[in-house]
Amino acid sequence: MKWLDQITENTSRSIAQRTSRRGFLGKVAGLLAGGAASVPLLPVARADEHSNPHPVESGDVNSCDYWRYCAIDGFLCGCCGGSMNSCPPGTEMSPITWIGTCENPEDGKSYIISYNDCCGKSSCGNCLCMRSEGDRPVYRPNQSNDLNWCLGTKSNVYNCSTAIVIGTALDK
Repeated sequence: MKWLDQITENTSRSIAQRTSRRGFLGKVAGLLAGGAASVPLLPVARADEHSNPHPVESGDVNSCDYWRYCAIDGFLCGCCGGSMNSCPPGTEMSPITWIGTCENPEDGKSYIISYNDCCGKSSCGNCLCMRSEGDRPVYRPNQSNDLNWCLGTKSNVYNCSTAIVIGTALDK
């Protein structure tokens, strides 16, 4: 074991003579930062197709009575040149959203719905729906449909609202 101690001491002294503490700390910090940057490259368990819900759907998607619209308050994008999942041309989807949980009558499951406003053009004026099942007071803004959600976009002018299924709700 004495030989291991000798090698370690000689190596440490040699490194100490050739480098400064700042240089050493800089290199350690660089290794740590590089290591942190490589973390996203590590293999991860990818979600299977069952975790991305594709509910069985039927009915008129441009009707306020459609199951996805249980907590919507605004114009349906499907009546404005878009769809229930996408904004009309010339508008931008707000990254800020309110959510609701709606039951699909086709399969009896409840789904988490993200209601994103499409912004950038004036209101389209078609298919106004004002449903408020599960709506919360404004002190719970993430579950309130009474706000203008055109935040984080180039324009805060409201056009219409989408209803995107983002997951299956857990049973109570």
